[in-house]
Amino acid sequence: MGYISAKKKSTVPSGGWTDLWRQEDYWAMWLGLTIVLLAVLFWSSGNNFMNWIVLKIPNYSDYRTALNYIGGHKGALLALYLFFLVLFSIAVKALTGEVKRFLLGFTFLFFMSLLVSAWGSWDVMKRYNFETPLLALVVGLIISNFFKIPYWLSTALQTQFYVKLGIVLMGASLPVTLIVQAGSTAFAQATIIAVATFLTIYWTGTRIFALDKRFAATLAAGGSICGVSASIAIGGTVKAEKQHVSIAISLVIFCSIIMIFVLPLAIKTLNILPGPAGAWIGTAEFADAPGMAAAAAINEQAIKTFILMKVVGRDMFIGIWCFIMALTSITRWDKRYIGTNPNALDIWIRFPKFVLGFIIASVIITFLAASANVTTSIAINNNLINPIIELRNWAFIFTFLSIGLSSRLKELASVGWKPFAAFTAGVLINIPLGYLLSVVIMGNYWTTIK
Repeated sequence: MGYISAKKKSTVPSGGWTDLWRQEDYWAMWLGLTIVLLAVLFWSSGNNFMNWIVLKIPNYSDYRTALNYIGGHKGALLALYLFFLVLFSIAVKALTGEVKRFLLGFTFLFFMSLLVSAWGSWDVMKRYNFETPLLALVVGLIISNFFKIPYWLSTALQTQFYVKLGIVLMGASLPVTLIVQAGSTAFAQATIIAVATFLTIYWTGTRIFALDKRFAATLAAGGSICGVSASIAIGGTVKAEKQHVSIAISLVIFCSIIMIFVLPLAIKTLNILPGPAGAWIGTAEFADAPGMAAAAAINEQAIKTFILMKVVGRDMFIGIWCFIMALTSITRWDKRYIGTNPNALDIWIRFPKFVLGFIIASVIITFLAASANVTTSIAINNNLINPIIELRNWAFIFTFLSIGLSSRLKELASVGWKPFAAFTAGVLINIPLGYLLSVVIMGNYWTTIK
């Protein structure tokens, strides 16, 4: 689920009914839609609960402003903490059963998130474009690389779960018409990026560095489709060694963290507009969580185009790629390692279910807004969509802190030079090709996405 636990899991989805409550994808969808439906229920009944619990510390130059704001919202802060704690504990009970340790770990994570949020609202941080997501990542990295993270805290560092939940909530701020409109463009661009990057890493790994084909395919999936999830899924599909899957995951994390800082800097240096910038991040980043951090360093429009490019475009490839790689492994590599033929049902089994939650959330809000008059539309935006966006922002802060707290740079850097070189070859193709497509060729299109 998080980066720590991801290294321990090399299994792949089974596709059975138990997946409905044993996979984080489903729980991210269930809980995300629960939050959206609760927001709709409170709004329709005239209850202001959702607006009350979400906290957004105002920008300040005097730290007492932040302290006074937090002091004046202690009840809402406690309610927000309990709101997340109850929902997450239900999922953790079903997924790992380690609720007691999670309660302690999440309490620490929540109040660290509060401190980071307060620090990120300081005008000095704003002046230097050091946004809260990047600050959360840096704080987490400093702590994890100078102190040993206790196990009780590691149980709360569920990076993949938090980011998937945040993406589901993101659907509430994107009309389904926009998703449909951008879907074909995002999918076409994703196809070019995924194929070019995958083939580059695979060819470099096998032909130049003589890596095992299954190992090279696992590396290529992590660099071209959806990061950690793709490395685990493709690695399991082609029967790659567990050590090779772990190396692929480490490379994805290591390179993703570097890109969190490099991409926003390049975007600001080149004066790229937010829309194309978010799309470029969506093609250049390897995983959802780091990509979200990079996009959040730009603005809300960049987050939207990143989501459309990465989630709607690239993430949905994973099921198709798993099927293709299973077929390739069986027919061209070694039939002895896999005893059954690939099934088209694998495309559904591998499909990232949280994407469905993202789309359903979009449909719900779009349906409500479709028949609303001007006054009601304003009310929906202020009392329904904005609170969901703020809850999404909290989920992303949990994500970025979890990335930092579960990433030890010394361990991530010790993966061997050959896999690193093969992966880097994909990066050298991915970044300029993403820039060409997102900024030069389709820049005007991505600029229109608001």
